[in-house]
Amino acid sequence: QVQLVESGGGLVQAGGSLRLSCAASGSIFSINAMGWYRQAPGNQRELVATITNGGSTNYADSVKGRFTISRDNAENTVYLQMNSLKPEDTGVYYCKAQIKLVPQTQVVYHYWGQGTQVTVSS
Repeated sequence: QVQLVESGGGLVQAGGSLRLSCAASGSIFSINAMGWYRQAPGNQRELVATITNGGSTNYADSVKGRFTISRDNAENTVYLQMNSLKPEDTGVYYCKAQIKLVPQTQVVYHYWGQGTQVTVSS
């Protein structure tokens, strides 16, 4: 059983900062890419940022220069530092991880966290 648990969401004024965390636990052999996605009311879920197990990162254009994704491989945790927040950053932020459960196969499973609400007021 694998779980992803997010924390760190909340209400912040425009221009403020928040740091999200997502910890993976359970029967995990290894984790490939991890990432953050968000979904605003009435919108589809969209990619915010991803990071490979080697540390390569990818960001949505809308957050480049403001958000930073990082991870602690020893703790199976991924972080999202969000600075200069804007009202359009409001939404539910979800963590996603590509997890390998056993060493004998190349099969990777995609797991999602339950989401954490981020609200940016103007």
